[in-house]
Parts: sequence; C-alpha cells; structure tokens
Amino acid sequence: MSDVKFKLVIWDFDGVIADTEKLWLKTRMDMLNEKFNLNWDFQTAAHYIAGMGDKTKSEVLAKLGIETDDAFWEEALKRDYQYMLKGFDLTKGIRKIFEYNQAHQIKQCIATGGILSKTLDKINIVKINDIFDETQIFTVDMVEHGKPKPDIFLLAAKKMNVKPENCVVIEDSLAGLQAAVAASMTPVAFIGSDMTQTPEFQENLKKLNIKNVFQTMDDVFAFLQSHY
Repeated sequence: MSDVKFKLVIWDFDGVIADTEKLWLKTRMDMLNEKFNLNWDFQTAAHYIAGMGDKTKSEVLAKLGIETDDAFWEEALKRDYQYMLKGFDLTKGIRKIFEYNQAHQIKQCIATGGILSKTLDKINIVKINDIFDETQIFTVDMVEHGKPKPDIFLLAAKKMNVKPENCVVIEDSLAGLQAAVAASMTPVAFIGSDMTQTPEFQENLKKLNIKNVFQTMDDVFAFLQSHY
C-alpha cells in the first residue's frame, strides 16, 4: 500500500467533514425509544445503526423485529432539520486539505449515507459549496445498497474516472470503513469525532485491521500528501 498513488480523495460527510453523525443518530434513537419503547442508550443505537443510510438502518432494524414505515423516516428527517437550523462547524483543519487539493488539481468528492437534498443543505451550512459542486457529490439515494456495501464508493470512482485502487476514503464509521475495504480502496479512519471515542468502537476498529488511523486532520493531511 505504501506505493499507492492517490488520484481521488473520497470524503464521508457526517463525522468527518463535520461532527454531525451523533446528531442524526440521536434523532433516530429518540424516535425508536418513543415509538417502540426500546429504552436504547446512545451506545446501543450506535452499535446497531451508526454510519448507515436510513434505508440500511431500516433493513437492520427489520432484522431485529422493529418495523419502521416511510412516515417514521420522514419524521426523522424533519427532526434532523431542527438541528440543522442551529448550524454546525467544519472539522478543524479540513478546509486546508480541501483547498490544497483544489489548488493542485487533485480530485476529491463526497460520498455519504445522507440523501442528496439534505447533503446539499449541509454543504451550504459549512460553506464548502465553493469546493464541491453537484458533480462531486454522491449520496445514498444514487445507489441500490448503502454502506457497508461498496456501491457508493464504486459509483464515485466511476463518475470521477479513477480506478478504485487509486482512491482513498476518509471515514469515521465502521460501516464506511467496511465499504471502503470492500471497494478495494485505501481506508483511512478519522477518529476525531465524538462517535469514535467509545471502547466498543475502538475494539471494532482493531478487528477491521485498518492501518491508517488518525486523530486530527493535520495527520490526515500529512498522510495524503505522502501519497500524491
């Protein structure tokens, strides 16, 4: 892997570009507890449904005997927007990487478990629409299977005209990292978000045998530069 040259940087959004994964997970945990009397805590919710698109979440929940309908997920999205109205910040140090890649014509894109309309709104909130236009944004509603399946990363590579082996994926979730591995891309685990600080996450990360694990975007940047 040390000789691999990265020609495309694929960014996850929630938990990487901004520390927002925890917001959407809390919405869904609260609703599951309200509607199904589950009494889940945050760690339990993270164990089952962290890092996935809502379609995949619904499939996982169905396997647990928890049947959700369209109205459930529409309500979840409405609640998400209540958080979004308050705003949120870019991850410290990440804009420097975006601007470096842009200046040096290094291809980069976003591949997220969120839907397109919500992702565009999030991009506007953190003010990176000068970096990423719609041709560089790939969302779960564009593929049949969400993470941990590799579909979204393979779509991004195809549309950006880069071979999977020359792609690097910056992810914070176990599902996203599994998807990167399945896509035959170089996975990078960013563990600077709140969701990655639990003992269970750290233990599961070890099981995935991800070699490139970084706490700060400065460290991510140094790693990327060594492979350009």
